[in-house]
Amino acid sequence: MRVFYFIFSAGLLASVLITLDWNKTSENIEEQADCLYVSPDGNDQNKGTKTKPFRTLSRAAKEAVAGTTVLIREGTYKETLDVKHSGTSEKPITFRNYRNEKVVINGEPVGGSKDETSLIRIHDKKHITISGLTIKNLSVSSEEATAMGIYVSGSSSHITLKNNHVWDIKTTADEGNAHGIAVYGTGSMKEIKIEDNTVEKLILGASEAVVLNGNIDGFTISGNVVHDNNNIGIDLIGYEGTAKRNDFVRNGVVENNTVYHNSTYGNPAYGNDYSAGGIYVDGGKTIEIKNNIVYNNDIGIEATSEHKGKYAEDIQITGNKVYQNAYTGISIGGYDKERGGTIDSVIAHNILFRNDTKGLYGGQLLLQYDTKNNSIEKNIITASDSRIFIANDFTKNDGNKVNHNIYHKEPGQDGLWVWKKNEYDSFASYQNATNNDQDSIYANPMYHDEKAYDFTLDPDSPVRPVIE
Repeated sequence: MRVFYFIFSAGLLASVLITLDWNKTSENIEEQADCLYVSPDGNDQNKGTKTKPFRTLSRAAKEAVAGTTVLIREGTYKETLDVKHSGTSEKPITFRNYRNEKVVINGEPVGGSKDETSLIRIHDKKHITISGLTIKNLSVSSEEATAMGIYVSGSSSHITLKNNHVWDIKTTADEGNAHGIAVYGTGSMKEIKIEDNTVEKLILGASEAVVLNGNIDGFTISGNVVHDNNNIGIDLIGYEGTAKRNDFVRNGVVENNTVYHNSTYGNPAYGNDYSAGGIYVDGGKTIEIKNNIVYNNDIGIEATSEHKGKYAEDIQITGNKVYQNAYTGISIGGYDKERGGTIDSVIAHNILFRNDTKGLYGGQLLLQYDTKNNSIEKNIITASDSRIFIANDFTKNDGNKVNHNIYHKEPGQDGLWVWKKNEYDSFASYQNATNNDQDSIYANPMYHDEKAYDFTLDPDSPVRPVIE
């Protein structure tokens, strides 16, 4: 009898363990005690449980302490979310949608403000995640006001913004400002992650769709889709007086984003200029911009500083596909002599394909004022109808190394290379006069299907030995 009882107990124990393990799956972790629930059908006098949820985000934010996950049920919330407490590395605070339910934070009731207005605000907080939310419909009308979908400020660190949809954030003032996602390091910030969000259809005035500005050391911007905005897509800024110390964004990665249809053309703050970068470094340092797809913007990727005597420094622009942008594909250096420049940076292994679509003489690669000790190598470059491969109308161009590139040779069409204001209408004359591109080639790279923007090289492409 005792032997039989032992066997039965062992089987029962295994069954219990299996049940406990099942209870820890992703679907059931939401039932744990450290979760709070919010629902349009809830009541702020409730305890915030799944069966008795809170009604408002503000009530949940007040109660969400370290280790809390706030699960937001499907519906529209016409209020702002102001995060009240910090988490820790072991016990972060998360606000996210419940499973795959659609949660909308609608800014209509708080719009029209003459002050800084954001739908989600994180100030001086740490270890916070915002995930799975739709943030929309916020408008301001004053030039002094700024509308923001998500705003992170102060000394906030270890912040993750993931899988959110930000759209219809706007300013109606001609010289106004708006952002989809704005991170301003007025104090010291570290470890900012902006991942897999969609940021679209914003009326930005003089501002940017996604921006990091000030004293931010360590960040990742990856997997986002940023499109159809009337100013810059992704911007990394320094030297604007945002922070008292270390006032520049640094030590970060911008990778695997898709950025398109961002243009200032028709924006009242810019008139008919084509000046919006898809990805823009304005005074940042030690930043990797890699493996992004950037097309149909005004400028594909730009790295410089708008402040005289300051630089974009150690910017690695690699492995990007940059095509069909209005003015130029990749730009370095200041747009006039009153700006800063670009130093000690790398542009390599990029595809630059038929940019300068508006015939603005920016070519595929634009070197502007004050570029120094930059390396431009192993890129494949196809000209547009302007036939300009490289445009460089400034003579302050020192120590830049240009070599091992592929210039796309097309039947019956020669290219143009402009270097230190001098124009060359053949590849040989350009090489001889500048000593650039001595190991580069002028040949057809043989893309698999360039009409479909499939830039895979055919197996017998002659350019492989140069770029690999």
